[in-house]
Amino acid sequence: MNWGVFEGLLSGVNKYSTAFGRVWLSLVFIFRLLVYLVAAERVWSDDHKDFDCNTLQPGCTNVCFDHFFPISHIRLWALQLILVTCPSLLVIMHVAYREAKEQRLRETQGENYRCIYPNPGKKRGGLWWTYLLSLIFKASVDVIFLYIFYRFYRNYTLPRLVKCELPPCPNVVDCFISRPTEKNIFTLFMVVTTCVCVVLNLIEATYLIGKRCHECLEAGGGDSRCPGESRSRSPGLQILAALPPLCPPGSSAELGCA
Repeated sequence: MNWGVFEGLLSGVNKYSTAFGRVWLSLVFIFRLLVYLVAAERVWSDDHKDFDCNTLQPGCTNVCFDHFFPISHIRLWALQLILVTCPSLLVIMHVAYREAKEQRLRETQGENYRCIYPNPGKKRGGLWWTYLLSLIFKASVDVIFLYIFYRFYRNYTLPRLVKCELPPCPNVVDCFISRPTEKNIFTLFMVVTTCVCVVLNLIEATYLIGKRCHECLEAGGGDSRCPGESRSRSPGLQILAALPPLCPPGSSAELGCA
């Protein structure tokens, strides 16, 4: 792993995140990624080798292992971490797109060009929607993987002994799982940290929406009318009208899109 590149990505994500986003990033990096890389991989490295069944029937141990462990915890966690961290990189890419657009305008129109994004990292317009949707996506991914783990491994725990009678086993055989207590501790730890991350994502999404609505109400406090509209317009419609628009690809940035 190139830690220099990784550090640069982390600093970029941290720069454009809210306080809740920084807490989420620290939690993912320290309590999920590092625990996964340093400890969890070693605990599950011998799960197939040390899965013992009291039979010498060829193929019985492999069939039973595949039945009780359809997919490894490690591979599920790896896929989960990849899907959870990718939306944060999309926010960085969106900011980079804004900065590149500003640079192209500066090169073509000179120093007196019309500035579209005075602060490219400010969460307005399309960037606001990108950040909000990334929070919803991250929370959804964590919830889906919590459900997958629960379906595969009831109550997120592993038993010490499982009984298997699948062919080609000659009869009901006893199979013993390697280090079940240690694996249960790591599994519960990852489940708890995932739940905390989901709560942080929901809190941050609520904070973003609440802050935006508060700004819209304050902006309309002096004159509740929008140009060309009557004063009788409800506050709810004012908030919806003031939210940044979702624009299709290729829309002009002058319309408030990004």
